[in-house]
Amino acid sequence: MISKAFFVRLEAKPGKEQAVAGFLDAGLEMAGQESTTPVWFALKLSPSTFGIFDAFANEADRQAHLNGHIAAALMARAEELLASPPSIEPIDVLGMKNRLA
Repeated sequence: MISKAFFVRLEAKPGKEQAVAGFLDAGLEMAGQESTTPVWFALKLSPSTFGIFDAFANEADRQAHLNGHIAAALMARAEELLASPPSIEPIDVLGMKNRLA
């Protein structure tokens, strides 16, 4: 069962919006390689604000993701792409419904 998650808010520097969107596209491929990350969404909240929502079965999986390739890649490019450091919020999942067609 999914019980832990992160919500990450990313504010692109002016002129870097497409680069942030491109980074998130690459992040989807990286997330697909993480067996402990069953849920991963890239979000566009406004023209310059983006987000990531990802969820995990337990705290160990959440910490593994936080110390994994996507987080390392994000932090390596944060100064170049982002107007401020990413806001990384740990979340406890109280319930989940997933029905894919």
